[in-house]
Amino acid sequence: MTDVPAGSDPGARRRGRPPRTESADTRDRILVTARGEFSEHGYEKTSVRAIAKAAGVDSALVHHYFGTKEQIFEAAISVAFAPALNAPVAIADGPLDGVGERLTRFIFGIWENPTTRTPLLAIVRSAVTNDTAAAVFRRLIASQLLRRLAEQLELPDAELRAELAAAQLVGCAMLRYVIKVEPLASADLEQIVVRIAPVVQGHLTGP
Repeated sequence: MTDVPAGSDPGARRRGRPPRTESADTRDRILVTARGEFSEHGYEKTSVRAIAKAAGVDSALVHHYFGTKEQIFEAAISVAFAPALNAPVAIADGPLDGVGERLTRFIFGIWENPTTRTPLLAIVRSAVTNDTAAAVFRRLIASQLLRRLAEQLELPDAELRAELAAAQLVGCAMLRYVIKVEPLASADLEQIVVRIAPVVQGHLTGP
């Protein structure tokens, strides 16, 4: 039997680290809190200390689970960006000559949904105002979305085709949902899809 030093609590845990039964819930709470802080304040104005305070934990615990502020941001936006990562699956479900319309409807469907639009707005706003946030966003798009889109195409210059299609869709979404340029911001979604889808199709499968 191992002796317990006098005055010590055998059930005590290391400072800053919750027991295993609490660790998953604590990590999830920090992640949800971080996503909210980044959404409300952007990357530059959000600090690890602010995230920890809002989550009701010590800053050291935030670092323990996620590392640096950049890593916390990447973990937070990965969850928020998850719906868009299903785009390769969406374009694979059907003939190649309709891939432009399927991808356009899928991406704009995410932006039209308030539940998925709000975190996307936070991601984009952070990315356009901070180089570090932009690098994280770019890395996520390149590795998780564009590369997978290119693999579905199986055509020459597939990665460039995927990037051009994404640029078309992201640019249009920026003008409509972030900058809110009229008349695009108020235009009927179906009208937008009818006009944009052939362009996206041309990027993906054209000569």
